[in-house]
Formats: sequence, C-alpha cells, structure tokens
Amino acid sequence: MQPTLAGSDYEVLRRGFRWNLPARLNMAEQVVGDWARCEPGRTAIVEHDGAGPRAISYGELSARADRLAHALGAARGDRVGVLRTQSAWTAAAHVAIWKAGAISVPLFKLFGVDALRLRLDDAGIRTVVTDPEGRAMLASFDLRVIVPEEDDLPHAGTFPTADTGPDDPAVMIYTSGTTGAPKGALHAHRVLTGHLPGVEMSHDLLTPGRDVLWTPADWAWIGGLLDVAMPGLALGVPVVAARLPRFDVDAARKLVADCGVTSVFLPPTALRMLRASDATLPGLRSVASGGETLGAEMLDWGRRALGVTINEFYGQTECNMVASSASTMFPARPGCIGRAVPGFDVAVIDEDGQPTEAEGDIAIRRHGAGGGAASMFLGYWNRPDATAEKFRGDWLVTGDRGVIEDGHIRFVGRDDDVITSAGYRIGPSEIEDALIRHPAVAAAGVIGKPDPLRTEIVVAYVVLRDGFAASAALAKELQDHARTRCAAHSYPREVVFLTALPMTVTGKVMRRELRKLAATDAAPSNDTPLPEPAA
Repeated sequence: MQPTLAGSDYEVLRRGFRWNLPARLNMAEQVVGDWARCEPGRTAIVEHDGAGPRAISYGELSARADRLAHALGAARGDRVGVLRTQSAWTAAAHVAIWKAGAISVPLFKLFGVDALRLRLDDAGIRTVVTDPEGRAMLASFDLRVIVPEEDDLPHAGTFPTADTGPDDPAVMIYTSGTTGAPKGALHAHRVLTGHLPGVEMSHDLLTPGRDVLWTPADWAWIGGLLDVAMPGLALGVPVVAARLPRFDVDAARKLVADCGVTSVFLPPTALRMLRASDATLPGLRSVASGGETLGAEMLDWGRRALGVTINEFYGQTECNMVASSASTMFPARPGCIGRAVPGFDVAVIDEDGQPTEAEGDIAIRRHGAGGGAASMFLGYWNRPDATAEKFRGDWLVTGDRGVIEDGHIRFVGRDDDVITSAGYRIGPSEIEDALIRHPAVAAAGVIGKPDPLRTEIVVAYVVLRDGFAASAALAKELQDHARTRCAAHSYPREVVFLTALPMTVTGKVMRRELRKLAATDAAPSNDTPLPEPAA
C-alpha cells in the first residue's frame, strides 16, 4: 500500500486530502494479504530477542495467520483475546482474527488476575491466543487457549478473508483507566486507514525501503498496535518486534543499532529515562512521542541528544492520531501538540459545542476535512450511555483542555487536571516542564490540592536524578526555579519527593493517584509564602 501523504506542504496536504475508503475493506488484507501476494519475500517484521535480529517475510507472516485462522474456528463477531507481547505471532494472531471476521482484543501481559477477568468477562471472550507464559496466567480461567509456539497448528492452506466493510467491527481496545473503569473502545476495519496519515506525519513521511520502525510501547495498547505495528506493515516499512519486559536504555541502544532502526515512537517516560541517563540513539531519522506534552526542555534535549526534532502527536483510544507536529512541515511549538492531521477537524469547543478562541475542550468532529474521521470508534462495548456522554453534538470530547493558536493546539491539561488557584486556571504541564529543566529533577507530576484560601494550591511531586538528595533547601530551590520560569501564581507551594511517579502502563502520569496522596496530608509542606497576584 502506498503512503497516504505525498509532499511536505501542510496546507496543500490538508486541502487536498480525502479518505477514499472502499466499499469492502478488511485490515488483514491491508496488513499482510496484499504484500504477501505481490512481494512475499519482502521483510515484514524483524524479531530481536537480545541475541540478534531475525527477519520474517510477508509470505511467512501470511502463512502463520492462515494456520492460526484455521485453528481458531472463530465465527464472525466473536471476540478473541490476544495476550502476547511484541512478536511476529502477535501480529499473525490479529490478522487471523480479522480474516475470520472476528474482533481481536489485545490484552496486556502485565495485567493481574482481576484486570484480566474484567476484560475477559466484559468482552465475552472465550478464546485467547497467547504464549507459554500466558498459558500459565490463564490457567484459572474457563477459556480455550492457543499457544502457536507449542500447539500443533494445521497446515490447511489459505484461509479465505471475510467479506467485511469499513464500518464492520474489527478490534476492541480497552481504555487505560485514567478516567474511571476501563471501557472497551470498539473500532472498525477503517481504523488502520484512519491512523496512517498521522503516523506518516509524525515521522516526517515514512518511506518504504528506507525506514525501519520500532517502539518500546507494548502492542497490547493502541500506541504500539495501531501507531507502529500495523501501520508499518501496511506501508511496507519493516517493524521491529522485541521482547523487552521494560524499557532499558542499553537494550534500546543495542536494538536500534542491530536492526538499523530509523524511526521510533518513544513515550514520554522512555524519553525521560534517556535524558536522565544522558543517553543517545544514533542513526535516527525521526522520533515521535505522544501521551503527555513534552515542553521546551525535552524538545531542546531531543535536538541535542537524538539529532532530531521530536514530533508530538495527539489522540486517544476512542479516536487516535488526530493531531501531530511535523518538523519538515512547520516548526514545533513547545507546549503544543501539533496541528490537525489531514482528514480530521480538531477544535477547541465551548460548553455549547461551538468552536471558540478561548480555552475550552479539545474535540474531534465526527466528519472531518476529508470525510468521516476514519479512526473514530464505533462506541464503547455494551455502554451506549457512556458512548453518548462522550459526544457534544457532532464533536467527540476528549476530556482535555486546550487553546488553538494559529492552527496549533496548545495543551492545557485534562479537564480534571486543570488547577484553579486564587481565580487563576493553571495547567500542570508548563510547571512540570519548568521543573525538569532543573538538573536535579528526573521527572515531575503537578496537581492541585484543595486549599480554603485559594481554592487549590499547586503541589509538585518530584523524582530526583541520581546524585541528588531530598531536602528542604532543594525543595525551596525548585520552587524558586519554577517561579522564575512560569509565574508567581503558578509556582508549586508544596514540593514532595518520591522515588517514582504513579504511571499508567501507557506511560501517563496518574495525577488522580497523586491527588489521593495529597489528600492524606502525609507529605510535609515546603510552602514559602509569596505575594499573591491579583486574580
């Protein structure tokens, strides 16, 4: 399949873009089938197990998918779990499920029993494709478990691909639970097409034959599966699959070198770890990041250490890859998450659902500039009320607050993360960015804490770099550091030192957990009174 974007003139690309979805569409054909018929020997996936890389062709990947599809015996609409980490068999499992017309449900290997049970029961999953470790994890569940490495899969020839359309369900990805209990976001076969323009834009236009893609993000999440693995396969760009139990700087450097990786999606957590270890990743052409806004310091560090401008992108499980930066198209703006990807209308709307130039809710129109927003979900599984609540008229409301500046989307914070202090509305991201510019700070999370005088005060939770020790003097130094770089009304009136920040498995700071910690009043206050600016 050819790239969807051609050229680097953003305005031209946006004006001329159309989705052009065919009447019949199945992601299995996009990902593997078309390539396996035309170029079966072409490299699809490069597996790296620590010892070195091994190339797997589209022909081999297609054969694996056919064997799995025959073994599954899945009916159209069945939900089939995939409890595996990055590997060729993981990709083959999703392709096999889509070929059968069933719905794949990625599951995370680090889930506990309760988290697995919630998703298995909610989705009505009866069959799971996993690995030897996953078989043991699922021993207490009443399920049919298939382990391709150990089970005798039949060689029954080509499995016929189900006749599906762009709006037929294909994959269900559970939200990470940052705002309430996880919900199954059901996506159609058009979701891959919907991701391609944003993936290409965030990597300054991917080129088959030149680029090799990798991310440490697990393929159980939309960031790994649909921001990297499936788009790379669809575009003919080799995708590296590595079994890294956690992000490790040295392992990442070896993998990038061994596999000739040119383009990476690194979540903010991984970038912070690289920065804290003063590490570089030589040979990269593009670095994309999403999930949390990075800020000026991280962008400057990326240029120095990685040799590229990190392209930030934006989206969520319900509608992903809708905005992006692109260093070859326009300069990055610190604190902004980019501009609307061609094919999407992204705006800031008010409470009446009308676009506004003031701060408001970041929202995505159901019908974008190139037609329907192709990565828009069908709805939450068995949750029609929750689905309806997600929309305000024709706009999907993300739950994030922002401002539009000359077409650039400035991220303020999640709706429940914005801090109200003495009449000011304060976004945590700017303060976090200021704090990590201090040489002692490895990571920072900022929240609002209830205060009888100011409504809320700003509290910063800080993880220190090696060689620095927590102290009242350092807390005061960090307060002064933030005050001089942000504003007098937004400096942290409390600084609390932690050994680690609470994170979701997708690398986002769980500010709700920090708010719970603040509510205990267990941490000492480092408050230093300063004159309060007029509200």
